[in-house]
Amino acid sequence: MSDTYLITGAGSGFGKEIALRLAEQGHDVIAGVEIIAQVNTLRAEAHERGVELRVEKLDVTDEGDRRKALSWDIDVLLNNAGISEGGSTVDLPAAVIRHQFEVNVFGPVLLTQGIAKHMVEKKKGRIVFMSSVAGLTVDPFTGAYAGSKHAVEAFADALDQELAEFGVKVATINPGPFLTGFNDTMFEEFKSWDDNPSTRLFDYDKLHFPHEQFDPEEVIKVSIDVLTGVDTAYRHVLPAHTVDDIKAQMNGEWSRTVNDGTRPALVQTAYDIEPYTPVESQK
Repeated sequence: MSDTYLITGAGSGFGKEIALRLAEQGHDVIAGVEIIAQVNTLRAEAHERGVELRVEKLDVTDEGDRRKALSWDIDVLLNNAGISEGGSTVDLPAAVIRHQFEVNVFGPVLLTQGIAKHMVEKKKGRIVFMSSVAGLTVDPFTGAYAGSKHAVEAFADALDQELAEFGVKVATINPGPFLTGFNDTMFEEFKSWDDNPSTRLFDYDKLHFPHEQFDPEEVIKVSIDVLTGVDTAYRHVLPAHTVDDIKAQMNGEWSRTVNDGTRPALVQTAYDIEPYTPVESQK
């Protein structure tokens, strides 16, 4: 009997393409989407590509949706659903911070609890978290998002240790800046804040995501290899050629001193860069 894959957050971005590619390979795939309007849209796209894809409404923050998912007998779970709320820590409204953690941390962890116990009963299963390089490092204006991904890293690491003896594998995927629209729109979230703009420390009309961005194909291919068990590594920092840079950045925290009162380079880049800027040449 073939494995059943559940991909959350499959209405757009990485999740959608991973679900469609797995289905194209002949796997039994359930694509979970946040809102009902995305169900028919994704079904239509699957039909156009000539693949069988089961699409279900699965808002990971909805207890009823999570309970419904427990009946699907999942063998491989990709916790991909996520949002990004950009803004300075001192400006982010409380509701925005809470929503960031509800979607990126609490919802996926609670969904994973029930599915993991079913996997334990079967003595097999694979749980993959779509984390982020932001789960390992932090940029300015991404404190809430990076905080949520650091939390994801903690839960994933704990699960990997806790579920090992029960035959359940855990892995993380840590994309850096990839051009899916996800990173750029996080710097537009301020337009929906319920706050007093005059109290903000920063003018968010002038700020953009402070990195050039890569083609997402590498993330899709690696994710499929991880989900299907071809790739057995625990952590996957992408693009792969940035691994040494990320390690150096993490190690640098041990010798870091307090700031010197000048604007950091990445803050300045957020002012200078144009949104949706691709990497001109990839290594």
